[in-house]
Amino acid sequence: MKLTVVGGGSTYTPELIDGFARLRDTLPVEELVLVDPAAERLELVGGLARRIFAKQGHPGRITTTQDLDAGVDGADAVLLQLRVGGQAARQQDETWPLECGCVGQETTGAGGLAKALRTVPVVLDIAERVRRTNPDAWIIDFTNPVGIVTRALLKAGHKAVGLCNVAIGFQRKFARQLGVSPADVHLDHVGLNHLTWETGVRLGGPEGEDVLSKLLSEHGEAIAADLRLPRPVLERLGVVPSYYLRYFYAHDEVVRELGTKPSRAAEVAAMEAELLRMYGDPALDEKPELLAKRGGAYYSEAAVDLAAGLLGGGGSPYQVVNTLNRGTLPFLPDDAVIEVQAAVGPKGTTPLPVPAVDPLFAGLMANVTAYEDLALTAALHGGRERVFKALLAHPLVGQYAYAEGLTDRLIAHNREHLAWA
Repeated sequence: MKLTVVGGGSTYTPELIDGFARLRDTLPVEELVLVDPAAERLELVGGLARRIFAKQGHPGRITTTQDLDAGVDGADAVLLQLRVGGQAARQQDETWPLECGCVGQETTGAGGLAKALRTVPVVLDIAERVRRTNPDAWIIDFTNPVGIVTRALLKAGHKAVGLCNVAIGFQRKFARQLGVSPADVHLDHVGLNHLTWETGVRLGGPEGEDVLSKLLSEHGEAIAADLRLPRPVLERLGVVPSYYLRYFYAHDEVVRELGTKPSRAAEVAAMEAELLRMYGDPALDEKPELLAKRGGAYYSEAAVDLAAGLLGGGGSPYQVVNTLNRGTLPFLPDDAVIEVQAAVGPKGTTPLPVPAVDPLFAGLMANVTAYEDLALTAALHGGRERVFKALLAHPLVGQYAYAEGLTDRLIAHNREHLAWA
């Protein structure tokens, strides 16, 4: 089995490598190729990756290359984890929206739209090259904004599934709080990427006992603290929202906070510099503890599980993925990309039935789905007016004066990445 990681020079990659090494019985990788245009980063990450495999006795071969076509040739699956524009672009995404009184964030709001506009054309080019080289390869997208990028891939007819680590993070936390194995926790997880709610927490599988009310009663304070939302809000909602919902439920509070502290991008850039320094140490043969603060917790377990399921080697029968709606949520278009539990196998993903969704959540999902449709149109075809309409539709923007100012700033800060600008 051959897997290729595009964006293999990312500081995330050792987390992925560690998972491949530990879970080799689930996903027996024979060859792993790390592809990245940044030669220096690729050399550092590739060296550590080989040492991790060697320490854990993994027999697989790890190679590195800057040649995308060579890297994806013969791959059974291609994982995408790239960041167009790097941390410098992220820094801009998190700052200029604040000038208009809107949330500055890398995956949602105006910053998320900027990332989508930079990313979708690049990802589609990569996918076309994968299809020319190996049309049977699965594409697993971890590149944000996952929902929009996955929708672009599926719209273009690629064999693609989107992956996020929010659900597996909740699964692990809830398992610890309940004193059970993560494998025993099944989430009733519904929404769009970075706009999701846990409407049930079941023990043993999709038909198991729902213990969500028990969790909220016994661990509500800890869950609320993790989400940085007041416990009474969770009690009134009756569900556990993803931490990204704080941008919607406490927008003005978040904007005030973001204006008084260094951006997350600045923190991550400093962290990345230190991680790369550590990766260059020939004595280092495991992922460093600092990597846990970088983000992407449990990404490796989720990626291994999904790849194993798609390639027929095992994995959990039900997994939270980003996939086509196809009637699962009747209030959304069939071609919307939703994030739900699905059966995963070599033929792809089939969403599990979802009970009727409370209008409190369905309304926001419908609003953001409309934005994502407009965002994808802007990413595919360009143009100031399309960017403006996408911003006007986003519930974190929603006013024409804000949308006008944000459109001007988005284009000004991203001209080098926008062919039409």
